[in-house]
Amino acid sequence: MTKPMVIAVANQKGGVGKTTTAVNLGAELAARGSSTLIIDLDPQGNASTGVGCSIKGREATSYDVLAGSQSLQRVRIDTSVKNLRLVPSTPDLSSGDIDFSDRPKRIELLKAAINEVDDEQFILIDCPPALGLLTVNALVAADSVLVPLQAEFYALEGLSQLLMTVREVRQGANPALRLDGVVMTMYDGRNNLSQQVEADARATLGELVYKTIIPRNVRISEAPSHGLPVTMYDPGSTGSRAYRAFATEFLNRQKEMRQ
Repeated sequence: MTKPMVIAVANQKGGVGKTTTAVNLGAELAARGSSTLIIDLDPQGNASTGVGCSIKGREATSYDVLAGSQSLQRVRIDTSVKNLRLVPSTPDLSSGDIDFSDRPKRIELLKAAINEVDDEQFILIDCPPALGLLTVNALVAADSVLVPLQAEFYALEGLSQLLMTVREVRQGANPALRLDGVVMTMYDGRNNLSQQVEADARATLGELVYKTIIPRNVRISEAPSHGLPVTMYDPGSTGSRAYRAFATEFLNRQKEMRQ
């Protein structure tokens, strides 16, 4: 077995499609035969809900992994998607920044847990909407960072703060960390603002911005209430088609990076 590719899905702004992107990319990678693990590191637990894991089914969580009371292998559970497993989260994780602040090597807790895993091909970490200790743990553990960028005002301003944090992590605990790319989400082609944000992002970041754009789509919004990725909830929807195209572009980019 080889070391899994670890991707932190991060943006300190909430409501930008971060969890939706983690869930649907993970589901599509799994559907294509890659063993994939989603680590829900957000106290809201939306990624856990999005793959059908009820609150009652979250007996052990990512909090236990960071606390060192459970191994990652024992905490992960199967989901309704073949080849897709989950490390769930609960609101207990909201106290993580305080609870783990005095731990030795507190920014490497997740990295140590992931280093014990060698039977996954991809590990996606759904980060909380903040640049605290939990997100830093994800960045230290990750090979790369995937940034969902909402096509709305202030989007690029928030992105600059995240990129500064990535730079700091690269200068210290994880020099190999790279920016996988930026994916535009919640895009409305009829809206001049969406078009302007996209143009600004491409002008600023160039090839780092994925060609695939995730549109606003009611099916994407409905899918979590059914505990399913949109790619399973409505495979023919525009949202599903967009996430499948994004997964293809993502895999091609990973292949190019390895070469």
